[in-house]
Amino acid sequence: MAHDDNHRQHQHQHHHHDHTDIDWNEMAPLLEAQAELFTPLYEHTMAWLAKRQTEPGLIVDAGSGPGVIACLLADTFPGARVVAVDGSEPLLQRARARAERLGVADRFSTLAGELPDVLGDLDYPADLLWAGRSLHHLGDQRAALAAFADRLAPGGTLALQEGGLPARFLPRDIGFGRPGLQARLDALEAEWFAAMRADLPGSVAETEDWPALLTAAGLRPSGTRSFLLDLPAPTTDRARAYVVASLTRIREGVGDHLDADDRAALDRLLDPDDKASVHHRPDVFVLAVQTVYTAVRTK
Repeated sequence: MAHDDNHRQHQHQHHHHDHTDIDWNEMAPLLEAQAELFTPLYEHTMAWLAKRQTEPGLIVDAGSGPGVIACLLADTFPGARVVAVDGSEPLLQRARARAERLGVADRFSTLAGELPDVLGDLDYPADLLWAGRSLHHLGDQRAALAAFADRLAPGGTLALQEGGLPARFLPRDIGFGRPGLQARLDALEAEWFAAMRADLPGSVAETEDWPALLTAAGLRPSGTRSFLLDLPAPTTDRARAYVVASLTRIREGVGDHLDADDRAALDRLLDPDDKASVHHRPDVFVLAVQTVYTAVRTK
C-alpha cells in the first residue's frame, strides 16, 4: 500500500492490474518521484494539519509507501515520533533511508504489515494518524476507519486524504483528435477504480460521505479542505516525466477500451519522436486537487 496523488498515481494509476501483484521494489523510484513532485501540495496540507493537531507525540502514517509524506510529517512536527506503516518492506526500506538522509531517523521508525490489523502492533495510541489515499485499497472502509479510530489517543486526530479531482495535463483541444481526451480517460479510470474496489477482499460498497463515515467510527469531524498543485506550462522536466509516466500507465491499463481515434491520439501524445507529444509540447502542465478530512477522538 502506498501514497498516490490521484486516481492516476500508484497513485493512482493503481497500476491497472491486480494490485497484489505489484513489484513495489520496481515501483518505488516512481512513487517517490511522484510524491516529491507533489511536495508543494503536501507542505500546504501539513501547515493546515499543524493548526489542527498541535504538538503530537506520536504520528502514524498508515500506508506510507516510500516515506515522502512521513518525512514531511517529521519535519512539520519536530517534537514528534513518526511511524511509517506499510505492507511493503522494500518501500519501508526507502522510507528509512530517506529519514536518515533528512536527519530525522532518530525519531522515525517503520512497521511492516497489512492495514488495518498491523496498527494493533503499535506500542502507543497515535496523536495524529495520516491515511493518505490508502483507505480505498481496503475492502471494508467503514471497518478500517473504526480500526484507525481505535488506535487514536483521546484528543487525537485522524487525517484522511481521499477524493479531490482528477489531474489535468493538457488543454481540452490538443490540436489533433477529438477535444476532451482527458475527460474520456477520466471516465475509463473511474470505471477501473470501481472494478478495483469491487475485487478487493471483503469489499463493501460504501457511499463516500467521509465526514459521515468518520462520525460512524466514533470520531468528531473537525475540518475538510482541498489542496491545489498548480505547475503551469512551460513545466519542468520532472513534471513532464510525471505526465509521461501517468499517460503511459493509462495507455497500458485502459487503452484497449478507447475508441480508435482516442487510442491513436494517446499514442501520438506518448511518441517521443513526435513534436506534438507530451515529451516535447510546450503546453504541458500539472493541475491537481486533493481533499483531506480531519476528525478527532473525543474520548
